[in-house]
Amino acid sequence: MLFATPRLSPDDHRVISEIETFRAEFRHLLAEPRRWEGQLRRSLTAAAVRGSTHIEGYTISLEDAETMMAGGEISPGTDEATRNAVTGYRDALTYIQRASGFRFFAWDHTLLSALHFMMTKDDDGVGSGEYRTNGVWVSGGPNRPPVYSAPDPEQVPVLMDELVRWLSEGDLDTPALVRASMAHLNLVSIHPWRDGNGRMSRAVHTLVLAREGVLAPEFSSIEEWLGADDFNTREYYAALRTVQAGSWQPERDAHAWVRFCLTAHHLQAQEVQRRFEVAARLWHRLEGLAERHHLDERTLSALYAAAHGHLRRATYQAEESLTRDQALADLRTLRRLNLIEPVGHSRTQRYVGGPALRQARSEVHAEVHADLYSEPYGQ
Repeated sequence: MLFATPRLSPDDHRVISEIETFRAEFRHLLAEPRRWEGQLRRSLTAAAVRGSTHIEGYTISLEDAETMMAGGEISPGTDEATRNAVTGYRDALTYIQRASGFRFFAWDHTLLSALHFMMTKDDDGVGSGEYRTNGVWVSGGPNRPPVYSAPDPEQVPVLMDELVRWLSEGDLDTPALVRASMAHLNLVSIHPWRDGNGRMSRAVHTLVLAREGVLAPEFSSIEEWLGADDFNTREYYAALRTVQAGSWQPERDAHAWVRFCLTAHHLQAQEVQRRFEVAARLWHRLEGLAERHHLDERTLSALYAAAHGHLRRATYQAEESLTRDQALADLRTLRRLNLIEPVGHSRTQRYVGGPALRQARSEVHAEVHADLYSEPYGQ
C-alpha cells in the first residue's frame, strides 16, 4: 500500500490553474529563440543541482554550480564529498533532461537504480543502485529520537514494485503536478536505498513532470526553491513530517504535502517568470552598451555571462563558435574597456562584470523584483 493521492480542493484546482498559466507563458517565450535562453537554461539547472544537494548538506556557490554545468572546474578547495555529490546530481539531472524527450521510455527498477547510481556512485558504503537490506531512519539530531523510521527492508521490493506500477499507470487523470508530488512522497517515505533518498525523490519528482512533455525540466523543477534558503528547507522537512508522522503510515492523508508542493511550484514559477524578465531587460541594456562601444554583436553573450559573474573563455568560445585567439581578443577588448574583471587564475579563472555591468544588473534586478511574490493560498 502506498500513500493515496488525496482529493483536491477548489483552492488546489485554482493554484494548479495558475501554475499552468505560468507554464503556458514560458512555452510561448521559449517558442521564439533568444540568444540568452541557453544561459538561462544552464543557470536554472545549476540552481536546481545546488538547491537539491544543499538540502543534504553539500554546499557550493552558485558560481561554482554554473561553472560545473558549463563543463569547467569548480573551486579547488571544495571537499571530495561535496564534489562527488554535486557532480553526481548534475549527471542524473542531465539524464532526466534527455529522458524527457525519449521516444521509448519505461518506468522500472533499473531506471531508478541507474539514477541512484549516478548520484551516489562515489559515496563509500552506500550500495549505489541497490535496495537496502537493513533498517534505516532519519535522525532527529544528537541524542534525540529519529524523526522518521522507514519500512522494514523486507517490504522494500514489494513497495517499489507497487510504486513502479503506479508511475506507469496510476492516477493518470490526476494533474501531473500532483502525480509528481505523490511520487516524491512515496519514494522518500519508502526510503529504498541506504542513502541519497531525498535527492532521488526530488529527481523523480522532476522526471514525472519532464515526461509530461509540456515544459523542459529546468523550467518545471522545484529543487531550486526547496534548497534556496534554510527557511524553505525547514518547511520542506516539516511538510514531510506532518504526513509521515514518524513512521511508514501510508493510510495517512497526504493533502498537506500536496498543498505544500503546489505552493512551492507556484512560487518557483514566479521566480522563473522574473528570470525571463531580468534576462530580456538586461540583454536590451547590454545591446545599448555594446553599441556605444562599437562592439561586435557576439560579445553580448560574454557581457551577459559576466554580468551574472560566470564568464569563461572556453564557454564563450564554444557558444559563439570562435577560435581561441578570437575569444581571447574579445576578452582583452572587454577588459580594456573596464567592462569585465578577471577572478582567479588558470583553469578556474572567470570574469565578472565591471562597474557598468554591475550597475545595469543591479538596476534591472531592482526593477523586476520591486514587488513581493504572492502566496498562492493567500497565507
